[in-house]
Amino acid sequence: MHLRRLLPVLSLLCGLGFLSAATAEETPGASQVIDMNSGEWDGIVNIDVSVLFPDYREPWNAGQPSGGSGTGFLIGKNRFLTNAHVVSNATKIVIRTTNDPQPHPARIVHVAHDCDLAIIEAEDGAPFEKMRQLTFGGIPKLNTEVIAVGYPIGGDRISVTRGVVSRIDFRTFSHSGVDQHLAIQVDAAINPGNSGGPVLQGGKVVGVAFQGYSGSVAQNVGYIIPVPVIQRLLKDVEDGRYDHYVDLAITDFPVENVAQKKALRLGDDGVGVMIADVEPAGCAAGVLQRGDVLLSMDGNPVLNNGLIRFEGELMDMNEVVERKFAGDTLKLSLLRDGKKSEKEIKLTRFSPYVRLGSTYNQRPRYLVYAGLVFQPLDRNLMDAHQVRDPVANYLFDNYLTDKIYVERPEPVMLTTVLSDEVNTYFAAYAQSIIDEINGMKIRNLQDVAEALKKEDARKDFIVIKLIEKGRPLVLRRDLAEAAHPRIMKTYGIPEDSYIGSEEE
Repeated sequence: MHLRRLLPVLSLLCGLGFLSAATAEETPGASQVIDMNSGEWDGIVNIDVSVLFPDYREPWNAGQPSGGSGTGFLIGKNRFLTNAHVVSNATKIVIRTTNDPQPHPARIVHVAHDCDLAIIEAEDGAPFEKMRQLTFGGIPKLNTEVIAVGYPIGGDRISVTRGVVSRIDFRTFSHSGVDQHLAIQVDAAINPGNSGGPVLQGGKVVGVAFQGYSGSVAQNVGYIIPVPVIQRLLKDVEDGRYDHYVDLAITDFPVENVAQKKALRLGDDGVGVMIADVEPAGCAAGVLQRGDVLLSMDGNPVLNNGLIRFEGELMDMNEVVERKFAGDTLKLSLLRDGKKSEKEIKLTRFSPYVRLGSTYNQRPRYLVYAGLVFQPLDRNLMDAHQVRDPVANYLFDNYLTDKIYVERPEPVMLTTVLSDEVNTYFAAYAQSIIDEINGMKIRNLQDVAEALKKEDARKDFIVIKLIEKGRPLVLRRDLAEAAHPRIMKTYGIPEDSYIGSEEE
């Protein structure tokens, strides 16, 4: 996850079309059934998944059941690698091979939503003990051929699609919608069902198929997750848990104008990029400042355009951070007010960033009181409710840029008003952001629960102030308390809250 190019990339996606994980329309490409008798691709399996999509409109409901399929491949003893989006929100997972139609129940071992990868295992690994494990190669060169192997369009037989590597760059991973990592663009068709399958070159895995453009945006443009991202996941989970990607939580500004270089006292060697902003909750806070010029990362010079030569290739400078883990240190050389200095940062995950991305395998959090439904503001909620309120959209869109998370780590929205005589005329205030309840500032959903507690009440009325709304909502406490169980029964709500935690 990286802040420096978030807005331009999201604009690009909106402008060009839909970039989807395993949901692209079928695109033309050379595909053929391959002979499984050779055993060359014996370790590639079909994954069928039953899923339950959470209901963010009526969060007390179980959700909407559905299903899908993808591909995976054996990377260790009873360990299969696939995409996170293939197994997200799964209630049942089964794996099959072409030569064995018997479904084998499986379960998730590790899932990394930020890089769209997951490791699953069969509940009974015995049938796969003699299966050939696939091995990893490196990053393929531009204009070299690769093949994507999998079970596209729900087919029962394995197939292969050939293509050429056309670009290696940082891309937004559509599974979370915000995380950016190294990705490889190929002109092989990446169709539904290919997701999670290996992309091979010279008999070795050089990536995992995971997303592609749909519709008339582009033809035969697919993306694969390269080996460095895969190997980072495997290294991260060696201790039995996944600790997520770390982030500097900074934005930078290219320094390519001659006058800018002179003003910042830079030389003519093409080195140095300016720090445009530093997130106060990020690991660089207190170390880096706006206006600093970053010269190198772990000894690798940072060029004026934000690129860095890393492992022999020109890459986005964040690739240095990409290879790090929680708790690792990063050595920086910078220029501040014309003076050079050395700094060291202990890397951590930047939690406020997570709220802007899609989340999975989590129960929606909510609180219902007297027909008023309160929910924390996040991407899942915004998408489910098709929020049009300008204040809510402003808070979500500027959650990072305006540092809204400092005062409101978890903005809370009044999403719905369940009609009853006690809340007459309140419907117009749905999709409003809560500011205060009886004088208590609302920073998260737990604050709403605390503010509404009857035993803490010292007033006969509940006064709810909304951001940028002139008139507060006012409830008579005795009438609200009497109406609450009636509303719960009328609307078939089994429990009036699931608070959970912000860290879920």
